[in-house]
Amino acid sequence: MKICYFDAFSGISGDMTVGALVDAGADAAALTEALTSLGTGAELSVERTVRRGIAASKFHVRGGEARAHRHLPQILRMIEAASLPAKAKQNAAKVFQRLGEAEAKVHGIAIEKVHFHEVGAVDSICDIVGACMALELLGVERIHCSAINVGSGTVNTEHGILPVPAPATAELLAGKPIYARGPEVELTTPTGAALLAALAEDFGPMPPLKIQSTGYGAGDKDFAAHANVLRALIGESTGASEATRVVVVEANIDDSSPQVLGYAQERLLEAGALDVTLTSLLMKKNRPGTLLRVIARPEDRERLAAIVFSETSTLGLRMYEAERRVQARQIREVETPYGRVRVKVSEAGDFAPEYDDCLRLAREHGVALKKVMAEAARAFTGAAQTGS
Repeated sequence: MKICYFDAFSGISGDMTVGALVDAGADAAALTEALTSLGTGAELSVERTVRRGIAASKFHVRGGEARAHRHLPQILRMIEAASLPAKAKQNAAKVFQRLGEAEAKVHGIAIEKVHFHEVGAVDSICDIVGACMALELLGVERIHCSAINVGSGTVNTEHGILPVPAPATAELLAGKPIYARGPEVELTTPTGAALLAALAEDFGPMPPLKIQSTGYGAGDKDFAAHANVLRALIGESTGASEATRVVVVEANIDDSSPQVLGYAQERLLEAGALDVTLTSLLMKKNRPGTLLRVIARPEDRERLAAIVFSETSTLGLRMYEAERRVQARQIREVETPYGRVRVKVSEAGDFAPEYDDCLRLAREHGVALKKVMAEAARAFTGAAQTGS
């Protein structure tokens, strides 16, 4: 599985994205040929430059059609008519659709009435389509991104002076981890935010991968304090499929019965929690209590928090992010005298029979659970020794 990880420590824009992907190995000639088929008449080039000592690629779009305002259907027709791979067309259309939805919500109008001005200009169309084409040229299958530096201060737009992040950018990045650091300028543009909102599947620490190439896309300005570049790391997944970034949801509870807490634990696990634990506490006023701790995928945090509120008596909870390290694992099956048992095997070779399978067979055959587990371990060890 080929992964692209964007390190947006200086924000992200469309041209920075294209520059970073070309710098990471996307064929500039093939990219230019594809973008020319859009029929914008723009002159396209990639310039080698330096930002605070970091060599980077700067993607330029010059000239093109004078018309600056387009509706979403017009842009989608341009993309569909261009000579692009189907996946690049699909992704570019997805980005513009997401951008249109954000603009419509910000301005309180139907998406069909949205005028794409700054983001509908020739350079932004080439940036978005170019980024999608470059990802296709690199064979990227999944996109991840760091927390995003959006910048601060204000930005001049066709709607006047607006705070950073601009309203459309803020809408696109809702629910994503953002922060502001550095000079008071716009570091993340609506175009860059739309690319991430539509295409990135996770935000946070870098996922496990073997780096194959690294690229840097230069922004317009050269700051004194940091290199104004977007870094793209391209690599193969190492096979650890579970999230390395998790959210911990926890609450101290002193007035729920064990039966209620046990049921809450079951519901949380059924709803997709990665783990749920109950730990005894001595709380204020010397009251015995329980710490309920849920480890969850970031996208599940609100749903699982709602279950904690509905199934327990707590009036408040804590949520914070944590990093998680997991070994790649696989499931094998072995035959025992009592039936088939799944065995979980780690990349280091450690293994454990699946508890639920062993419990079911122990009940069906009226034997001790530990006996079924021992038979499963013996069967797996024997299979491993014979290579079967």
